[in-house]
Amino acid sequence: MQPDPAAEGRRWLEQARRDLSDARYLRDGDRHNLACFHSQQAAEKALKAFLLLREAEDVWGHSVAELCNRAAAIEPTFGALERDGAKLDRLYIPTRYPNGLPGGLPVDAFDREDADAAIERATRIVDRVASAFGEA
Repeated sequence: MQPDPAAEGRRWLEQARRDLSDARYLRDGDRHNLACFHSQQAAEKALKAFLLLREAEDVWGHSVAELCNRAAAIEPTFGALERDGAKLDRLYIPTRYPNGLPGGLPVDAFDREDADAAIERATRIVDRVASAFGEA
């Protein structure tokens, strides 16, 4: 039996909100690289929530920009978030893996400004998805 699309989407949206909350917690604890990564994750999961809600097929992938593009095919207003998605995509690997950077460590490569920007971008995406669910 297939799960209810709205219920499954809400599960993903709830996890996206938790990831965004975790990003803020990590930023406030000076774990900026991880705050950036959790911001990317929040946006990715929120967009998957929207796609599940709208019963899109093949809700896979990690590119926030690509997920925005797929969401925009259903609801054109998501197109305005593609740039935010592309910026968040840059945070997927180098925030966690030393070999994702030309030198140094992720812990040293990201600062509060990076974390703040990532959180702002992810918040725009999570909020847009929440509105698709009829939430503020």
